[in-house]
Amino acid sequence: MKKIVLNTLLGALVFLSSCKKDEVVVYSAPSVSAPSAVTSLTAGEAGKVTFTVAVDPKLTANYTATGTNVTVTNATGAVSGSNVEVNFTTSADGAGAVKLTVTDSKGNISEATAVISIGKVITEVRVTSNITTNTTWDAKKVWILGGRIAVTSGATLTIEPGTIIKGEAGAGASATALIVARGGKVNAAGTATKPIIFTSVADKLSIADVAAGKFASPNLAPDVNGLWGGLIILGKAKISASSSGTQKTEVQIEGIPTSDPNGLYGGSDDADNSGVYKFISVRHGGTEIGAGNEINGITLGGVGSGTVFENIEVVGNQDDGIEWFGGTVNGKNIVIWGAGDDGLDTDQAFRGTITNFAIISVGGSSFELDGPEGTYGLDLSGHTFDKGFVNVSGSAGSFIDNDDNTAVTLKNIYATGFSTTAFTQNITEVFTSPYKTTAGVKFENIVMNVASADLAKYIDKSTGKTIPSTITAGNTITGGADLTQFAGWSWTAIAEKLK
Repeated sequence: MKKIVLNTLLGALVFLSSCKKDEVVVYSAPSVSAPSAVTSLTAGEAGKVTFTVAVDPKLTANYTATGTNVTVTNATGAVSGSNVEVNFTTSADGAGAVKLTVTDSKGNISEATAVISIGKVITEVRVTSNITTNTTWDAKKVWILGGRIAVTSGATLTIEPGTIIKGEAGAGASATALIVARGGKVNAAGTATKPIIFTSVADKLSIADVAAGKFASPNLAPDVNGLWGGLIILGKAKISASSSGTQKTEVQIEGIPTSDPNGLYGGSDDADNSGVYKFISVRHGGTEIGAGNEINGITLGGVGSGTVFENIEVVGNQDDGIEWFGGTVNGKNIVIWGAGDDGLDTDQAFRGTITNFAIISVGGSSFELDGPEGTYGLDLSGHTFDKGFVNVSGSAGSFIDNDDNTAVTLKNIYATGFSTTAFTQNITEVFTSPYKTTAGVKFENIVMNVASADLAKYIDKSTGKTIPSTITAGNTITGGADLTQFAGWSWTAIAEKLK
């Protein structure tokens, strides 16, 4: 009996053991789903897509990601959690995709594909309307001035370091220019390694050039001018202007039609702020708007002392390099090369101080200094040019040309490039005739690189004036311009013209 029971138990155990060996364990297959929305990017832009993944909790899984017209940066990895994020960079514009394949530890596979729409990179933006709200121009695009564009009162235009702005061709009332109207501001804070460059659409200077530190034009000679207008900055500071003998507190800036109210400048706020202008190069401008009337490289009308104006270059402008009409703005590190007319021009009782500057081979006078036009400003102390380097070679005007009511102090200026054969040329004059008064003009430490015996031949003494003792002959100066401030970022320095 015991034997029979034992045999029965053994048989039951064998039966149960057989059943466990034949039992089949079923695992859930992995699943992958792609986002339903199409991911839209531009060529060269980085992006990511997130896939939803489910894996049997008793298994592990890995993924592989492949791309079409994209480069995947995390192409393989272990699945952890319910999502897999795939990072990538787009290639050429057009259709793109990212396919995710998940394989679990039992060899089961699931996959899904996310669709990518890749748009063409916009590298140029044509601006045709005034800027009436706060706006930013970034360095990833070239900004084309399609006409006379004004930053209107209350608006601020921010221009990122390294940005290129190009003006289209146009003349007369259609001349292209960027105008900063009274009450408007431009925040253009370039750097020595990323200057902001204003030039013509004919200039092939590219974003890649500036990014690589190549700031000279690849196709236009520095003396090419008149291809577009220029930069015009207007403010609310006091000016001395008149019309038919009547003092005017505000007038229309030259180069802008009187029908455009954004061309008005002047007022009563000497501390007015028109923005920040640093490490800016303006080139190939000065288009003619009428007979003998061109736009300056940079024009400042009634600009106040709250404005920052430093590290500024003008190259190859058809008219003056920079002209101030009244105002109180100060400036430093200013360089003018190859202007068709005057280098630095002042009018209407300008009262700022310009420190550390260079004027190279302009067509007219290096300095064209005019006094008040109205009754206001006759008793003011005037303006100052301090620490300068001037090369007058190629000029047809004077070294310093001031009218009979100019109020100006010129000091610590070294000038070279004078003719050694034609002493009577205007290029060799310090004073211009008639030189009626000297009370408003002060010369301090002016050194002209000429022979001492010939110095008197370079001075216009037609009204019987003697040479001030502060104007001397020599080939060196103490306390003059620091030309290293222009190194690297200015085309003038790159072309080795500051020697």
